[in-house]
Order: sequence, then structure tokens, then C-alpha cells
Amino acid sequence: MKIGIVGGGGVGVTAAYDLARAGEQVVLYEKDEIGSGSTGRAAGLLYDAYAAPEDARVGDRALERFREFSGEGEFEFNETPYVWFAREGDDERAGVVREQVDRMREQGRDVALADPADLRERFPTVDWRDVSVAAVAENAGWTDPGSYADLLADEARAAGATLRTGVAASVDAEALEVEGDDSGTREASESFDAVLVAAGPHTARVLARAGVPVPLKPYRVQALTAGFAEGRRVDLPMLYDATAGYYLRPHPEGLLVGDGTEEVESDPDDWARDADRAFREVTRERLGHRLGEFGAVRESWAGLCVATPDRDPLLGEVRDGLYVAAGWQGHGFMRAPATGEAAAEAIRGGNPLPEFDPSRFDGDEAFEIREGMTRE
Repeated sequence: MKIGIVGGGGVGVTAAYDLARAGEQVVLYEKDEIGSGSTGRAAGLLYDAYAAPEDARVGDRALERFREFSGEGEFEFNETPYVWFAREGDDERAGVVREQVDRMREQGRDVALADPADLRERFPTVDWRDVSVAAVAENAGWTDPGSYADLLADEARAAGATLRTGVAASVDAEALEVEGDDSGTREASESFDAVLVAAGPHTARVLARAGVPVPLKPYRVQALTAGFAEGRRVDLPMLYDATAGYYLRPHPEGLLVGDGTEEVESDPDDWARDADRAFREVTRERLGHRLGEFGAVRESWAGLCVATPDRDPLLGEVRDGLYVAAGWQGHGFMRAPATGEAAAEAIRGGNPLPEFDPSRFDGDEAFEIREGMTRE
């Protein structure tokens, strides 16, 4: 079978690798460089702490594959516990944390509630005094997302896939034909037996040109890296402050910190790629509050995530032979090894994740982008 893939992020290169390894003829199109879009701007947090059965299953498989690839090329899976919590006075999110832990444990996740005294003993460099309810997931870690995309791209090529970078691709509205545009020079269209669109924030536009509406909205998030004060060494867990809506994780030069969701739809071709000054300032305040003294901010940036009406992704067939894999609500990279694998299986005739079947929507649904952790 000859298969075209639009999008060279974590999901696209994983699907290309799995399909090529299965003996399929694969051509992947990426408008920029491999991993240069949302994957390259992702936070790199990795965990399986999900409450829904299908999410827990995907998270478990993703971490399994991350560990299998770790140590190859420049890619490394760095084992680190993940702690998420609600602050005192935030009864709604405190209740959500408790409910999540119960449901996650039902799915076999290695998670448990922890009180501030436990956290202080285990992670003494973090100030836990304002924490009301917290949970710890042990099966977790972090990585450099770009290193994963580069590795899987190399592995896909070695397995026989063709990766065409710098080529923006569009899908024909009538047939399974992909036409590339290389720096304004139109290329001849190429026909395929199946086409997968895994183009992150551009997915809805690519599919719209093919005559297929999907309910996907890109939205903007921000992150920065910072060092620690000179001579200070801090061993951190990964953290998510559900009350304030920010997360942090260790980074080779100190730590990486990001916010949650900018609750407005972004234009995937016209958005602010640099972090806002206000974000940098509030992040410094948050770090000072949680960690005390730390060093200078090193880099800051923004990225795009993609939302759906029910906050679950679209993965499956949207038209005969045309498939989609997008809409992970900020969790796309951490699930890429499993969802890329599932997309490849769907193309080859399987249905590994029917819960994410895009046919559950008409494609023209109106919905709001929602931030963080709230009761449904």
C-alpha cells in the first residue's frame, strides 16, 4: 500500500516509521523541518496519569515506547515523578484531584495522594505550604521533544520511508492525491491508497481544502527556561499547579516552565511565536513563590496546541482512505508514540482506539476552548 502523511511532528514520524517497518510505501510531507512545529515547541512532560481507560491505555503504551527508544541517537527518557496539586481554598480542583487518583488507580496507574509533609520530605527544595491536595505519579519523565522527532525520522528513512521537508502539502477534494508546494513552486500531485493528516494546528485547514470539516481549534501556550542561582543544585519533580494553571519540569540548564491555555482560537499561520512579557513576569513570581531564589530566564517562546469539543483527539478515517490524527489538548507529544502507532494500525485495517473516532462529530460544532482541570 502507498501511504501519504501530511505533518512531520511526533505523530507523523512515528506513523511513518511504523508503516514503513510494516512494509508499506510511505511518503511524508513536512512544510518546514522535522519537529519544527508544535512538537519542537512542546514541553516534553511524559506520564501515564490519566483517568479514562482509553487515555490510560494510550499513556501506558506511549511510555513503553519512549523507554524502548531511549538511548538511541540523541533521545533520552529522563525518569522523574510527576506531582499535581490544588492550593488551599480551591475546593473544586481539590475534589478533581481526589477523583482523578481514585479513577487512575482503577486503571492500574501508579499514583497516590500525598500530603505536604510527605512532599517536603521527598522534595525539600519546593515550598509546599499552600498545597491543599496533591498526587504523585511515579511512571513519568521528561525529554527533549525535538530529539524524539529527529530519531523517528531517521528510523523511518532507514525503514524505507521518503520524507520531504520544506514542502507544504494539500489533499485533493475528490481523490487521495497530495500536491506539494516547495517555496512557491508547485510540484506534481502524487496519488496514494491512503493519506494521514497529522499536521497539528494546520490539520483543520488541510482537511477543509479536501472538503472535510473537523472541529479542531488551535490555541496558544507559552513556556520558558530558567537557570538556578549560581552554585545551587536543585533536584525537582515535574509539577502542575492546577490552581494557577502552570507546570514545570527539570531542564539540562535548570528548569522549564509553561502555562496552560490561552482560551482563544489562534490562526495557525499568523500568531505570536515569542512569549509575552507579562507571561515572563508572572512566571518569575511563580518560581520565586514555589522555589525561592533562582537564576536568569534563558529562553522563552510560544507554541500551538489543538482543542476539540470534548477534549479528546480525532483519530481515524474521515473519508474513504483519508485519516486524521490531531486534537490532543496539549498532550499530543507525550502520547505520540502510541497515537502514531494507532494511526498506522487504523490505516492498515485496525481500529485500536474507537473512542477517538472522528465520526462522533459532524465537523461544524461550536465549542469553547477550556483551560486546565475542571469538572465536566
